[in-house]
Amino acid sequence: MIQAGGWPMWPLLFTSVIALALIIERLISLRRSRVVPRGLIDRIIADVGKNGAPPEMVARVEAHSPLGRVLAAGLRNIRSPRDIMKEAIEEAGRVVVHDLERFLTTLGTIASISPLLGLFGTVVGMIHIFAAQGSGANIQELSAGVSEVLYTTGFGLTIAIPSTIFWRHFRRQIDNFVIEMEQHAIALVEVAHGERRR
Repeated sequence: MIQAGGWPMWPLLFTSVIALALIIERLISLRRSRVVPRGLIDRIIADVGKNGAPPEMVARVEAHSPLGRVLAAGLRNIRSPRDIMKEAIEEAGRVVVHDLERFLTTLGTIASISPLLGLFGTVVGMIHIFAAQGSGANIQELSAGVSEVLYTTGFGLTIAIPSTIFWRHFRRQIDNFVIEMEQHAIALVEVAHGERRR
């Protein structure tokens, strides 16, 4: 298939390897247990109620997970006014979201350009076929050549479809994580300022 598609198949093969690597990396990195671990906010609230927020506890929470990084920003400012605590959490949240979205632009770009690369390969192949055939074109040879150059379009679509599916899946998953982190951060702020029971 790669030989039949000619040299335009090589960029497609390269993008398919990159897309597969990014999908696997994001599947591992965006696991719920790694990003928004269950029970973390409850443990933090219980610890704050007993011991306050000593620096070693804040460092431990920050190293725990992306959610921990957001909550650690609030814990560092637990004695500050509500607005300052919320602002610190929001700043940390923006950095965390940026980290969660890592490589998604590349995956989305691969999903967008793969069909175009496939079409480009097909056009290059068609130009080559018609130039080689000249005026004495044999219909059977021509149809065989056309079927071969369509491999690049098919391969481009084979890369684009799963890349698009996973890109959309990861975007939605990150949106869900952000909402959960916001809820946990609000709970921490409310507990710290006496608006909610520990």
